[in-house]
Amino acid sequence: MSQLEEMQCFVRVVEAGSITKAAEQMNTVKSAISKRLTDLERRLGISLLKRTTRKQTLTDAGRSYYQHCVRILDDIYEVEHALGNEQTSLSGRIRLSAPISFGLMHLSPALREFNLIHPEIIFDIDFSDRHQDLVAEGLDLAIRISNLTDSSLIARKLASTRLQICGSPDYFVRNGLPEKTEDLLYGHVKLHYSHVSSSWSLLDYQGQAISVNLPTVLSSNNGEYLRDVCITGKGLILTPDFISYPAIKSGKLITILDDALVQKEVGIYAIYSQTRFLSHRVRILIDFLRDYFAKLKNWECPAR
Repeated sequence: MSQLEEMQCFVRVVEAGSITKAAEQMNTVKSAISKRLTDLERRLGISLLKRTTRKQTLTDAGRSYYQHCVRILDDIYEVEHALGNEQTSLSGRIRLSAPISFGLMHLSPALREFNLIHPEIIFDIDFSDRHQDLVAEGLDLAIRISNLTDSSLIARKLASTRLQICGSPDYFVRNGLPEKTEDLLYGHVKLHYSHVSSSWSLLDYQGQAISVNLPTVLSSNNGEYLRDVCITGKGLILTPDFISYPAIKSGKLITILDDALVQKEVGIYAIYSQTRFLSHRVRILIDFLRDYFAKLKNWECPAR
């Protein structure tokens, strides 16, 4: 049996839920499927499935192998399908990850619009602020909002987001409205996003960059939650405008010291591994997202 046939057999077993059901679907006997799996595990030198009389579960290695098999089989299908008919509509699965707040607020409506054009695309989305290993986790694509440093990845810029220091009107009534960076050092507190540095890099009155670390009254790993707490007047936040824009527009938040921030903008990128074939459907999605966000006005959230 070829490696491709082994992959197809293994995927069928995993998705069918048992060797018995997979054998029925493949119109063969259970012993033949069981032997194929045993031969595959022996060749790979790893255990892919934990099998009991009642159920089967994937090992960690089996889960990783399954993800890679599905991706490879999808890519082969797409290449052959495209060769047969280049005008055929896009189909297949796209596995991607995205930061939670950006993903739910802005990527989700973009993907819904993409699916209206390409309804046969199936998305498998991991909303997470953790930076994942794209190859190890079987991801086709990831959306990252940061200064990229990983040279093993290819990045396509989709948009930019402006960083802002925000507070509520009530907060500034109680604590004063800072007019220069040094004013932050007297009685001001912050709400901290736990995935970034606790210090803010700002310019002082002489134009020199200084590190400002205000007392933290609350930490969270979710930017939308911090924005909502900020609206209640509990503290200041340093946040991207794709999160703060609706509250600023409505007057619930006020920005301060815009010119004092050393880093005023951060890029929003689609990234993918340079070590694997990038499918046509993923390329079309990246182009769509770039055009979609180029048309978005001031991060106005689309109607849901």
